[in-house]
Amino acid sequence: MKQAEAELKAQIDALLARAKTTDDAEANEPELDLPAEIERREARLAAIQEARERLEKRQRDADMEHGRSDDDDRRLRGPDGQPKGGGYKREFGVPEDKAQENFTDPDSRIMKRAGGGFDPAYNAQTAADEAAHIIVAAELDNTAPDANWLLPMIQAVQDTLGQPPELGLADAGYRSEANLKNAPIELVVALGREGKQHTQVDAGRYPYTAAMAAKLKTEPGRAAYRKRKWIAEPANGWVKNVLGFRQFSLRGLHRVRAEWKLVCMALNLRRMAVLSAS
Repeated sequence: MKQAEAELKAQIDALLARAKTTDDAEANEPELDLPAEIERREARLAAIQEARERLEKRQRDADMEHGRSDDDDRRLRGPDGQPKGGGYKREFGVPEDKAQENFTDPDSRIMKRAGGGFDPAYNAQTAADEAAHIIVAAELDNTAPDANWLLPMIQAVQDTLGQPPELGLADAGYRSEANLKNAPIELVVALGREGKQHTQVDAGRYPYTAAMAAKLKTEPGRAAYRKRKWIAEPANGWVKNVLGFRQFSLRGLHRVRAEWKLVCMALNLRRMAVLSAS
C-alpha cells in the first residue's frame, strides 16, 4: 500500500499537469481519457488510504491493549508508568510494513493457510455430537486464535440443546490456562501435536494445564481424546468435499456468519436425510 500510494499520487500529479497544459485535441485523443484516468487513480488512492486508516486504528487499539500510549516515546514502561530498559521498534499506532488489508472485504483478516501461505479469511467454528455427527453449534469470527472460542462454543451448544455437553474434546489450538480453569464441563484438550513429546508443565504457574497433562497420560484420557478426530473432523470434511463449500460468497462479518450457519444447516439436513433413510 505504501508503494502503491506513492505511485498513484505521482501518476495523478502527472496527469493533472498534462491535462492543464495539453490542448483540446490532445485532451480528446481516443487512446487516453484524462478525466477517467485521473478518477480511476483517485478512487484507488482513496481505497488504499481507507485501508491504511483501518490498519492504523487496529494497531492503535492493539498497542493500547499492551499498555502503550501515544506519548510513550517508544520507551518501555513499568507498572508504575516509569521508563525502564529497552524500547519499541515501532511508533505507537504504526503497523509493521508486512501488515495487510483486504480491499474488497475489510471485515476479513489475513490468516495462515493450511499448507503454507496466507489468505484473507474468517475463523469458522463447529461443535458436533458424538452419535450422529450433527453440527449442534456453528459460529464464526474474524480473529485467528481458536482459544477464544472454547468457552463460547460450550455456551452455544447449551443454548442449542438446552443443556451443556457431558464432555468437550478440543485440539491444542483451544488450550489456555483460563479455558481449563473456567470451563463449566469436563474437558479433554490436547496440549500440543498428538504423538509429540512435550515439555514439562510448570504446575505452580499453570495448575490446570498440568492437571490436563496428567489426564492425557491416563488411558481414559487418551481414549477420550482419540474420539475427537472421528467426531469433529467428518463434519468439516463433508462441508468441503460433499457440499463443495470452500469459500464464502458474501462479504462482511454479519453476512458471512449467516452464510456459515446456512451451510452448516444444509449439511445437517443432508445428514438427517441419510440417517432417516438408513
